[in-house]
Amino acid sequence: MDPASFDALLTREGQAALAEAEALAPARETLLAHHKRLSKQYPRELARAALEQAMLRARARAKFSAAARMYFTAEALEQASGERIAAHRARRFAGFASVADLCCGIGGDALSLAAVARVEAADLDPLRLRMAEANARALGLEDRLRFHALDLEQDPPPPAAAFFFDPDRRAGGRRHVSMRGYRPSMDRMAAWRAAMPACGVKLAPGVPHEELDAFEAEQEFLSVDGELKEGVLWFGPLRTAGLRATLLPGGETLAAETPPPPAALSEPRAYLYEPDPSVLRARLVPLLAERIGAAQIDPAIAFLTGERRAATPFARAYAIEEQMPYSIKRLREALRSRKVGRVEWKQRGLGLDAEEAQRALKLDGDEVRTVFLTRVNGRPWALIGRPAEG
Repeated sequence: MDPASFDALLTREGQAALAEAEALAPARETLLAHHKRLSKQYPRELARAALEQAMLRARARAKFSAAARMYFTAEALEQASGERIAAHRARRFAGFASVADLCCGIGGDALSLAAVARVEAADLDPLRLRMAEANARALGLEDRLRFHALDLEQDPPPPAAAFFFDPDRRAGGRRHVSMRGYRPSMDRMAAWRAAMPACGVKLAPGVPHEELDAFEAEQEFLSVDGELKEGVLWFGPLRTAGLRATLLPGGETLAAETPPPPAALSEPRAYLYEPDPSVLRARLVPLLAERIGAAQIDPAIAFLTGERRAATPFARAYAIEEQMPYSIKRLREALRSRKVGRVEWKQRGLGLDAEEAQRALKLDGDEVRTVFLTRVNGRPWALIGRPAEG
């Protein structure tokens, strides 16, 4: 979609076409047929734009509760933070009169920031900027936001009391894990901080730790429903710790100033804990072990173990029924004795093929178990368990 097609979509005729497209509930396999049908009533390009937007709104429901009133491009939707993450980050800016949202895209973060401050939103892409404006109007927030067409590689950002920066992590057409590939660059961000010390920077969650540690900033990692989603660097007065793992939607958080010393080691006990991925990325597994009275089963493996079940939102607990040095024959016998027919595999630290192991087991029972293929004090190990209750 280009800006002209989007402008046509905002007209009365465009809104009628969009309403009819949404009623058709188009999918990729039905797109051609629906386009042929809708093109009998509307110009072909408008019909195409309406159907595309209808499909994107359907996909966007997983990220935005108001998706049915918003506008997206496929790439911008994929890159946008969901509103639970955006709302969590926005709360950090409470107390600032104004916040600049730099590289605002379709406005996912800007809309949440508008709940706590006046927002100066900037982007270079004219289509995304128009969509961000339309999204602000759709949510009744147009009086809280101003939009600026700026090339932040060269132009100064709009003045504000603080800023949030979401750099392009796909510059040059490929996904960048290293911050050295971000555009605008982190050097540009450092220059902006001279006038606005309070800032947050959105990161890919897999940025190397040595790059993160080069900044005097808090490293926060965010997971949503147990899936690691994003990282954030918090600078200046927005920094509250050195390392932080946060779970959404609940907002539970685990923090420390520096990576804690290694946890104690132990053979697997009655319970095994699988830490949330945000805890792993924040290097806070030893802190979690201390909090729940657990030990690590191997210095290089993040599974924790304890004799008693400890309630924590930061890890999934499993009751261990049997454990052994890894052997497909012994594992088969143990599972068959429990009438297990289906296995959920959890592998860490071993280069084994879980699908191949599943075929080799030849199970046909009715029970379900979780099998951990991992290392215990450097040795290949298998553990059989089930999710702990209570």
